[in-house]
Amino acid sequence: MKELPKKIITLKKKPAVSEPAPEPAGDGLIRLNKYISNAGVCSRRDADDLISKGLVTINGEVVTELGRKVTLDDEIIFDGKRLNPERKVYILLNKPKGFSTTLEDPHAGRTVMELVQGACQERIYPVGRLDIQTTGLLLFTNDGELTKKLTHPSYEKKKVYHIQLDRDFLREDLEKIANGIELEDGLIAADDIQFIDADDARQVGIEIHSGKNRIVRRIFEHFGYHVEKLDRVLFAGLTKKDLPRGRYRFLTPQEVNFLKMS
Repeated sequence: MKELPKKIITLKKKPAVSEPAPEPAGDGLIRLNKYISNAGVCSRRDADDLISKGLVTINGEVVTELGRKVTLDDEIIFDGKRLNPERKVYILLNKPKGFSTTLEDPHAGRTVMELVQGACQERIYPVGRLDIQTTGLLLFTNDGELTKKLTHPSYEKKKVYHIQLDRDFLREDLEKIANGIELEDGLIAADDIQFIDADDARQVGIEIHSGKNRIVRRIFEHFGYHVEKLDRVLFAGLTKKDLPRGRYRFLTPQEVNFLKMS
């Protein structure tokens, strides 16, 4: 398990660096090569090559004319798939308490979307869930393929949590959790579990890949502990370094590539 921070280091937020979202020109038209590039297929130069070879269609018509312009309503097909020119956005939030990730609940009160409001023009959604009292890392994106990859159980993306319990955690319970316990919805075992502070047996770190609802809290409640604080400090290789509570940042291209390749 990666070493867990004992406190959050609060720094001034650096301005997010990201390209502006693609917008049509004043006449509502976008150059076809830019449309293809925005869809993530390739660079504009390579898009020109695809167009000249007749590999792109507009509304069912093969086009080879470079400089052709289209609208967002046109159907652009390449390699048998309709392209979406919306820029892909990836935002990492250090979630505070009191904000719900259940966006469809009209009684949820404050939601995490308030914390990333105005970050981008694209419609983004949280990847997975953190309950209203849990803090820590929450990823937002409009990349449906990556969301599926990060949330599907078969991909086993690791998550690390820092837990504070209401009383000292017994080593015998730690060993039971490490070996696996039976909950109402099946067997669950931690990938790793350790005491964080040698002088405070209430502080525990757990590494787990399960995405079951409230799984970390339920593990400790199974042994009669009450989780006073639950903080996700690592998600799929992403950490909270230099990210104060309640603030967000855009992922770097290297981080995005790592998520897609891992």
